[in-house]
Amino acid sequence: LVGRQNLPILIDQEGGRVARLQAPEWPSYPPAAVFGALYDRDPVSALKAVTLNYEALALDLAEVGITVTCAPVLDIPVSGAHDVIGDRAFSGNPEHVAALGQACLRGLKAGGVEGVIKHIPGHGRSSVDSHLALPRVASAASELNRDLFPFRSLCDARMAMTAHIIYEDWDPANCATLSSFVINQIIRKDIGFSGLLMSDDLDMKALDGDIGDLAAQSQAAGCDVVLNCWAKMADMVSIAEKMTAPALLARQRMVAATDHLMLGSAIDTLRQRHDAIIAERDEVMSKAGYSAS
Repeated sequence: LVGRQNLPILIDQEGGRVARLQAPEWPSYPPAAVFGALYDRDPVSALKAVTLNYEALALDLAEVGITVTCAPVLDIPVSGAHDVIGDRAFSGNPEHVAALGQACLRGLKAGGVEGVIKHIPGHGRSSVDSHLALPRVASAASELNRDLFPFRSLCDARMAMTAHIIYEDWDPANCATLSSFVINQIIRKDIGFSGLLMSDDLDMKALDGDIGDLAAQSQAAGCDVVLNCWAKMADMVSIAEKMTAPALLARQRMVAATDHLMLGSAIDTLRQRHDAIIAERDEVMSKAGYSAS
């Protein structure tokens, strides 16, 4: 289609309620929280089950030429927050989230797909769904520091996605996606993330204004890539017209994030293992007293 073997083709395929490829045509996978509950009881089994689960999920994607999935969710839900994250998160324990997130990335890589850590620097305190409105988080920076632990632990990930959230103690005027301070001081410097940074979908109702202007603002703030998931032609034209060519560092991050993506015959041998991987995952979880369904 494009003449480029390592072109990143993205999908939101987390498992649970966020699955663009759905049953009955595609296998169902459990939400992240299932593995968090297993981790509380049996960390070793949980890490093995997560790795196997996401390897199988990756093989489904790789089989149809999808090379990147926007997972794992590293957000830490807090009491009273909106359930937009909910069971999409592994756990409310930052160390557990970090360990399970690492295992997820290992599994995806084993299946030939790259992961995207999200929603950096943390979506777990949001009181509203950013698909519908702009969340504001009033927590002090000292409290927000807890939310950064999983992202710091996985700061060597190749790709990350921002949160459309205003963190009042960091930047009361701009959400993270549009905030130079949050991107450069919190994400790049404090967390230490140096990979490819993409926005969440600019068409979400958390953001207001011309989508081309939003894309340009996001790029100016420090995002390397912007996502426009509805693909309306007028919106894509506006984005193309208003964004500038990526800077050298952004281009270097793009190359580093995609130069290893695997398509073609290398996937064929992996696909043969899919059913065996699922069976092994189920056996691991069953022995620990949990079911993947």
